[in-house]
Amino acid sequence: MKYLICGGSGFIGRELTEYWLQGGHQIIVVGRKQPESRTAAHPALSFLTWDSLASHPELAYGADALVNLAGSSLSQRWSPSGKKSIMQSRLETVSAIAKLLNALQNKPPVVIQSSAIAIYGTSLEDTYDETSPVHVMDFPSEVVEAWEGAADEAYKGVRVVKLRTGVVLGNESGAFPKMKLPYMLGFGGKIGSGKQWLSWIDLTDIVRLIDFCVQTPGIEGPVNATAPHPVTNEAFGKMIGKVYHRPHWFPIPAFLLKTAVGELSEILLKGQRVLPSKALEHGFTFTYPTLQPALEHLKAE
Repeated sequence: MKYLICGGSGFIGRELTEYWLQGGHQIIVVGRKQPESRTAAHPALSFLTWDSLASHPELAYGADALVNLAGSSLSQRWSPSGKKSIMQSRLETVSAIAKLLNALQNKPPVVIQSSAIAIYGTSLEDTYDETSPVHVMDFPSEVVEAWEGAADEAYKGVRVVKLRTGVVLGNESGAFPKMKLPYMLGFGGKIGSGKQWLSWIDLTDIVRLIDFCVQTPGIEGPVNATAPHPVTNEAFGKMIGKVYHRPHWFPIPAFLLKTAVGELSEILLKGQRVLPSKALEHGFTFTYPTLQPALEHLKAE
């Protein structure tokens, strides 16, 4: 198979690239610029810039899937310029993919479009699945609604999967190293009330889920990329303490977090209990459905 990965140099993209290369597939990673070093590149792996792909769309002929993971991280201070970068990076990538698809006579049969569970809004009581309505109530949900709306308009004539991702747990990047750090320093504890839900997924499982969505023609539209057993912030912290043998005792008050990181604190102080109903209905099996084995796996890596 031949796969295009936009944002392939990112946290999830690197793992997906390696997974598909091990499966014997041909991978084209698309980004703003060529990587600085490709001395150990795999023979089935190539790199293209958006400009080169726009000039030579024929390089994408025969692709069996396109995966769009590109976009500036939400983990930055939400200044006016930061918010603009977060929004524009997502919309510009969708626009570039739309132009590519329009230039291709034979389009990839499926596009996997990165999204986020922020689109459901936040709640301490409600449970969300793919049938839940969109609820725009803050900056993250505003971004995701615009992102998905742009994708719906742009990707015509192909099967589209909107991968609504929760907190992805991995050692190399993402949120988990930052969440674990206070525990490693002996100052771990709940954040705010600790009652806010954390819908998570192991990096291994999100990569497997992307592959599953590509290989399963019956899956389209929103797909929640979360493990089937979300936990509260308090329970998540206690489990880090248990697995890593560190104390869970030092709470971080909401006002202190807001002072430190500003509006970005909303991600940590609010949450959603999100279930992967569509993946389960189609027969996807999670390697790490519950938190303790996932953290033990990360500790052992």
